[in-house]
Amino acid sequence: MRKIALLLILISTAIQAQTSFVIDTTYTPKSVYNKEKKTYPFISIVQPRQYSNIKEKKEILYSEISGRKLRLDAYFCSNNTQNPAIVILHGGGWKSGNKSQMEIFAQEVASKGFSCFTIEYRLSQEAKYPTAIFDVKKAIRYIKINAAQFNVNPSKIAVLGCSSGGQMAALIGTTNNNSHFEEKEKNNKTSSAVQAIIDIDGILAFKHPESKEGEIAGLWLGGSYEEKPEIWKEASALTHTDKHTPPTLFINSSKERFHAGRDDMIAILNKYKIYNEVKTIENSPHSFWFLNPWFDETVTYTTQFLNKVFK
Repeated sequence: MRKIALLLILISTAIQAQTSFVIDTTYTPKSVYNKEKKTYPFISIVQPRQYSNIKEKKEILYSEISGRKLRLDAYFCSNNTQNPAIVILHGGGWKSGNKSQMEIFAQEVASKGFSCFTIEYRLSQEAKYPTAIFDVKKAIRYIKINAAQFNVNPSKIAVLGCSSGGQMAALIGTTNNNSHFEEKEKNNKTSSAVQAIIDIDGILAFKHPESKEGEIAGLWLGGSYEEKPEIWKEASALTHTDKHTPPTLFINSSKERFHAGRDDMIAILNKYKIYNEVKTIENSPHSFWFLNPWFDETVTYTTQFLNKVFK
């Protein structure tokens, strides 16, 4: 009986470790559709499609920290060649959303000759900045170490994110090989550097004339701009953009607030002759990537850019 009781206590402790934070489910494709359908009555939520040329491996454990398990899902072209990889980060204001929301996008892109990974990372109600950045960089290292399992060319990795995930993707790509943004780990010899950035409607600067970030950003950054000005600056990709920044694609809605800092970043990229593209989807809402008629356009811009950069 004592062994059984001890086992139950251990199981209970493990479950509590996994769920001792608030799970925010407010941001979903359905909630986006319900919000936008009055303004855009012609829209529909993208539905799953069938793909005969991709393999899937889900719920892969890439990190465990104090009992907290972090997982990723892999979708990769079954062509038995080394393909460029895309690390995909969901949106949700750094506090909501989950990796499964990007599944259809990952499947579609994988079917075109890529290896795609949707990443679970810790959100603001569980852990503050820069924890999520550490998580994703650790996932990138995991993918490189296990590249052969997923038909990945470890020298051709892009990071792509949507909304807050786009902000994170840009920050991750602009801080390649920056030790300040790497969680200290023993025997960590694999670089988390990426070779391309795709920012889909994610801001590039938290405090900027074009920016309207406030309480939600402050929740992730650990305080308001007045309380944490240096953190707001540090967490902005624009702060770190320099001659080492990889080629970058910006895919934007027609909502200007989600372009904050973009033109300033492009000016720096152009100064150093770093390849970049801007694709603006006219008359589109934020979170357009969940919706028809913009889903296929987003996929096309993504794959065309990566084919140009990698292939």
